[in-house]
Amino acid sequence: MNMNQTRRDFLRLSAAGVMATSLSGWMNVLAGRAAESGVKPRKSCVLLWMDGGPSHKDTFDLKPGTDNGGEFKPINTSVSGIQISEHFPKLARLMDHGAILRGMSTSEGAHARAKYNMHTGYREGQGGLVYPSIGSIVAAELGDPKFALPNFVSIGARSYGSGFLGPRYQPLTIANAARGVENLKAAVDEQQFNDRIGLLEEMEAGFYKDYKAGSIEAHQTTYHRAVDLMKSKEIKAFDLSQEPEKVRAEYGSDPFGQSCLLARRLLDVGVRFVEVSLGGWDTHQDNFERVKTLSAKVDPGMSALISDLKSRGMLDDTLIIWMGEFGRTPKINSKGAKPGRDHYPKAWSTVMFGGGIKGGQVIGKTDKEGATVEERKISTIDFMATVCSILGIDSNKVNQTPIGRPIHIVDKGAKVVKELLG
Repeated sequence: MNMNQTRRDFLRLSAAGVMATSLSGWMNVLAGRAAESGVKPRKSCVLLWMDGGPSHKDTFDLKPGTDNGGEFKPINTSVSGIQISEHFPKLARLMDHGAILRGMSTSEGAHARAKYNMHTGYREGQGGLVYPSIGSIVAAELGDPKFALPNFVSIGARSYGSGFLGPRYQPLTIANAARGVENLKAAVDEQQFNDRIGLLEEMEAGFYKDYKAGSIEAHQTTYHRAVDLMKSKEIKAFDLSQEPEKVRAEYGSDPFGQSCLLARRLLDVGVRFVEVSLGGWDTHQDNFERVKTLSAKVDPGMSALISDLKSRGMLDDTLIIWMGEFGRTPKINSKGAKPGRDHYPKAWSTVMFGGGIKGGQVIGKTDKEGATVEERKISTIDFMATVCSILGIDSNKVNQTPIGRPIHIVDKGAKVVKELLG
């Protein structure tokens, strides 16, 4: 029995009230099972993707008192000496579980290229390949191949996919967390459905025997995944109505908060990587009002996710990443009536919680204007290698492309941010 099963046993027993009468006895049994297994639990990851590039100076690296410091006040957190935006009051109380990386410095300043770079660790077009995203890498390295649900689920927007790893590790995309996965019920009875699937398999097998086209294999993988999903008991994880109203309210009633709740439900049943997207951070104009509004969505949803996982004993096994594709300019632009900030990959911030990292710290430092990294610069490949290391993935592992080219999970030269490692 592995550690994840042991943890789930504990939670199920707690919910059933068993622990109230025999806590010490069951704790000894479960601890014994964990020790006998000798296997570390496989970790999971939630990527909270802030699409458009959030302003570091208005979120996690405020520069009050400077010419372009902005309109927001810094507030103290649960960790002495660490301050963040006043619009993250709930998150501030959880800072002892998290770390702010203020030394991000990357090379891509255009949205599409920067998103690709931060999802894959490679530059778009590099080597003429389509590279797998971090979600697909986690699905391939940590996911159970027999698991009925996809090991990579993207909520709120279509994410970057599996690249040369193939269709097995493509994300399942959920447009709306409240609606879950739609059209999963077959239009005919079970026997007719199985007969039709059998007929389709016979036809494709014959076609593949004659032509051996890769597209046929890809199609087979896709519909097999769909059928497995339709028949799985884990599909109930997508039904948010099963959650108590109090819990749903804690996450926030907006789509982002409910998506964070869905992410937690998917982690509960064993999904390894969930991406939740929140757009609107491309604040060339009206930066301050928009960042304030967006922060008010992030704060309850992200905080509830951290607290919920902590209460369930899952936070140390789940890495939560808050990030976008780059930061915003330290200088406020004067375009239009409402000032904004432009693209800025030279110096920006990401945030991590859980996953067994050393929390309660800031890593990296920008200058007084937030324009350059003065301490602990972190590149794209450094960041990707660090995420892999936290999750227990060998970033130096080589995958083979369909034509036999060896490609490292993370490109050579990466330096892991060891200050994060517990």
